[in-house]
Amino acid sequence: MKTIPFLKAAGSIACVAFALNATAQTSASAPPASSETIGQHIDDGAITTKVKAELLGAKNVKSTHIHVKTRKGVVWLMGSVPSADDKSAAEEVVQNVSGVKSVKNHLKVGAE
Repeated sequence: MKTIPFLKAAGSIACVAFALNATAQTSASAPPASSETIGQHIDDGAITTKVKAELLGAKNVKSTHIHVKTRKGVVWLMGSVPSADDKSAAEEVVQNVSGVKSVKNHLKVGAE
């Protein structure tokens, strides 16, 4: 059963990589640009990383096509999920992450 710790470690590494790449992505439904302090940016990065880790670990969410952005504690979910159940489950998972003030769920239901 060495596979489970390996998958957890791989998931954590992937989350960090996603968090580092988060500022390089743009989207029409992305959070509005505004001035923020370094501390807010770091906090938002930590929240994004936690959200991605929780989504990867959630058994009831197919999260491979979910993109996460965070601005001042507000989390934007973008991308696609295979069903409406996945969309609502993803939002529920994110709402339970420490530091998340609210969730803007822009996930599309359909083929990935």
